[in-house]
Amino acid sequence: MDKEFSWPLEAIVYHIYVRSFKDTNNDGIGDLAGLIEKIDYLHTSLCVNALWLSPIYSSPQKDFGYDIADYTNIDPMYGSLNDFDQLVHILHKRDIKILMDYVPNHTSSKHTWFLESRSSKNNPKRNWYVWKDPKPDGSPPNNWLSFFGGSAWKLDEKTNQYYLHSFDVDQPDLNWRNPDVVKAMHQVLRFWLNRGVDGFRVDAVYCLFKDEDFRDEPINPTYVVGAHDPYEMLYHPYTFALPETIDMIKQFADILKEYKNKFMVTEAYLPVKELIKLYTTVSWKWFVPFNFSLLTVPWKAEDHKIFIDEFDATIGEVYIPSYVSGNHDRSRMVTRVGQKQARIAAMLMLTLRGMPFIYYGDEIGMKDSDIPKEYIQDPFEKNVPGLKLGRDPQRTPMQWDNSFHAGFTKGNPWLPVNREYKMYNVKREEKDPHSMLSLYKKLIILRKKYNALRFGTYVPLPHPTQNVLAFMRNYKDKEKLLILLNFSPEVKKISLDIQKARVVAHSSLIAQEGTVINLKNLTLQPDEGYIFSLDV
Repeated sequence: MDKEFSWPLEAIVYHIYVRSFKDTNNDGIGDLAGLIEKIDYLHTSLCVNALWLSPIYSSPQKDFGYDIADYTNIDPMYGSLNDFDQLVHILHKRDIKILMDYVPNHTSSKHTWFLESRSSKNNPKRNWYVWKDPKPDGSPPNNWLSFFGGSAWKLDEKTNQYYLHSFDVDQPDLNWRNPDVVKAMHQVLRFWLNRGVDGFRVDAVYCLFKDEDFRDEPINPTYVVGAHDPYEMLYHPYTFALPETIDMIKQFADILKEYKNKFMVTEAYLPVKELIKLYTTVSWKWFVPFNFSLLTVPWKAEDHKIFIDEFDATIGEVYIPSYVSGNHDRSRMVTRVGQKQARIAAMLMLTLRGMPFIYYGDEIGMKDSDIPKEYIQDPFEKNVPGLKLGRDPQRTPMQWDNSFHAGFTKGNPWLPVNREYKMYNVKREEKDPHSMLSLYKKLIILRKKYNALRFGTYVPLPHPTQNVLAFMRNYKDKEKLLILLNFSPEVKKISLDIQKARVVAHSSLIAQEGTVINLKNLTLQPDEGYIFSLDV
């Protein structure tokens, strides 16, 4: 059985927002050369074994790479295809996998496909995008909304038709009901697979298909102006998660199956039942839908236990769970739960069964930045100001050291560096045995060391006391690890019927490894977590 294990089962994926990682040419924007420069950090200091790169394709950068002008080239601000090939070669020499960000829903308005499409109603590529006539009064074809605020339709005055854009106005939606589009986008996958990538993260996959009758979407009666995201003004049965989507995901998977040992993860914010449906319908071992629930579940042990127990049991051992603690679209973990509890969150994510995704900088305790109005870059924040929906705060430059601009660049960074960079940076934390970075490294090393953490089952346990989460990881009864996590800022006394448990790791890295403890009378300090081995 063990011989069947492949790299996705052991992957610890590090999400790099390349634009903010490391700049080498002093233009204030991260680049592939900077990523190559920091591979030793990723490989030796942090010890991750897979990278997911946010888009680095040719782009006008209206949405910082998610508006793609050429799917088969690297944007010059990041480097070249030769740089990319060098990166893949160096990563593979260190046994680190690389996932590209595949953005199928839309292109840039500067993509040659769209330039041809909008040139005339008779152009062969007209139907590569979604075009509709205005209503008799000249207004948009229906009430569909953009994720970035306002109508999802933009009038093209030259042809007097509207084109659909589910995101920014400069990101027109491709028409996935057109076989020519499907064929062309499938070839994009093959292009990068042929260059050696190990898989893809598929962006906004549940937006691909829209209602063929273009019906108005129903009004959400609970929407409150000024308090909710304007996109929540409507329910979205005609523009999100249409049945055709899953068949297309299966087609993506079939392409990856043409190659050896490739992997795919899809972005879709879904409840457990829909996640399971996605798993079982695609029915491929090396496919995982993102599970974003740890970003939204209330920070209470009881709420986390309810979700994790249900999620793990429903998936079963056939499929791989995933857990995400942060990403480029959501507030950073430290901002959500605080520095001390972020250590508990790290222990949780890296001891659960399945594939963990670490967002760059979370491993050093980076938090959201306050972005002055004059420095705002995100089109979402510009379109919908004042609701704190913008994503700039969690995309600020990586904090490498305490030098000017945190060692990210010698130029002017595209976003301001967080003001706390002198306290939270790689160079300082590498020297501090009790730092957040030291904790992450310890947890990742343990995950590689213990079969129980890589391949073992998840065994739920009753709450030892209020707001303390307890569970076990069991590998064929040969290795048993017990995880205890105090989610509260209060002292907790617990009693478990376990006389001998050996300390493997501690949230503050203070408790001595190897110490044998009687768990019949254990005091957990505020924000304290333990990993114990029961093989004493």
